[in-house]
Amino acid sequence: MRKVTLNQGILKYFLLSILIFSLSSTYAQEDEASAGSTESAIPGADPVAGKDLFNSLCAACHKPYKDGVGPALHGVTERRDMEWLYKWIKNSQELIASGDSEAVAVYNEWNKVSMNAFPQLSNEDIDDILAYVEQPKPEPKKKEADAGAAVAEGGGGSGISNEVIIGVLAFVLLMLAVILYLVNKTLRKFAEVNGVEVEEKKEKGKPIWVAFAENQFLIIVTVSVMLLVVTWFGYGALMNVGIDQGYEPIQPIHYSHRIHAGDNQIECKYCHSSARKSKHSGIPSLNTCMNCHQQIGEVAEETATEEYSKEFYDGEIQKLYDAVGWDPSTQSYTGETKPVKWVRIHNLPDFAYFNHSQHVSVGQIECQTCHGPVEEMEIMYQDAPLTMGWCINCHRETNVKMEGNAYYEKIHEELAKKYGVEKVTAAQMGGIECGKCHY
Repeated sequence: MRKVTLNQGILKYFLLSILIFSLSSTYAQEDEASAGSTESAIPGADPVAGKDLFNSLCAACHKPYKDGVGPALHGVTERRDMEWLYKWIKNSQELIASGDSEAVAVYNEWNKVSMNAFPQLSNEDIDDILAYVEQPKPEPKKKEADAGAAVAEGGGGSGISNEVIIGVLAFVLLMLAVILYLVNKTLRKFAEVNGVEVEEKKEKGKPIWVAFAENQFLIIVTVSVMLLVVTWFGYGALMNVGIDQGYEPIQPIHYSHRIHAGDNQIECKYCHSSARKSKHSGIPSLNTCMNCHQQIGEVAEETATEEYSKEFYDGEIQKLYDAVGWDPSTQSYTGETKPVKWVRIHNLPDFAYFNHSQHVSVGQIECQTCHGPVEEMEIMYQDAPLTMGWCINCHRETNVKMEGNAYYEKIHEELAKKYGVEKVTAAQMGGIECGKCHY
């Protein structure tokens, strides 16, 4: 009894020591990680605050690790003196005019492009910016999907895969079937030896299909039900002809509305500017894309997802560069362009008239009303059915906005009295007349 108690005590102390060791290792790793994350190339500077300043003031022309309009800034504190950097960032033209040899050399090297002056920045602000750009280039994150696949392959980390478990269960079931067969065979032999009569199988009656064929009432009921089912599903299938709800084609260049309209909150009408004044929303020209991507040649690490990696997004930006003939190394156009064959998603029939400007500018309808949660879509798809019934239902439920529109004021006053309402819908304004959309 004492021996058992002693062994249990040793086991408890052993497990406790393992627990303490694992916790201390975890805390040590966290301390190292936190120490590494707060370490700055410039003592006392804040890289987090520097990132905000860099993105708002410097990112249009500079990149930390690649050349842009200006040189890459990583390592600049090793190439230049801090006092010189303070003067250069606050007013580079003044430093050039003073005849400073380094300033003149930089100005000539970068095509004599004048750098904006930032006299509002203090030395501490500049330290924060430089601390941010001097951080080591982050390593690409490993895909979580790969880790998830490894866990699934390893059976959730238990060391036994699902295939092995299923195989063992299948083997056990097979053995049970064999045992049952042998037991049944053995019992029959015992019955024969002891003279016990085994009940034989009864004679089979009519097959069920023969009995069914001889019953006229069942045949009539079955045929009637089948006709109703075929008619119902056939009508539903015919009514869905030409409806492309959920259509999600793959485009020649992967464009993520989730990143542009969602994460970066770019307004839809910045790219689809013709929606304000034209029947069509239009496909943005690649020049519109280059307004931003002339300086944005790669995405941030946190932009990547389990399905789409940073390397994938960077490759799609390179496709844009190839199409417009942009050379990021020289920051210039080569003149060699390639057409991009975009695939149309929303396509109304020719006999239906729809004007974007009427809905966007006059009706002030949000794009998401018809196109769905665009800011959440990685790949654009058709969210609404775009059927006649869907449009009519929207006209019946949507009130006409009269504020600031003198054209509708008198009409609204008369129609409000006619229908006895405060707000007049598009349908009450004639929005469901045939000639409004078909003429």
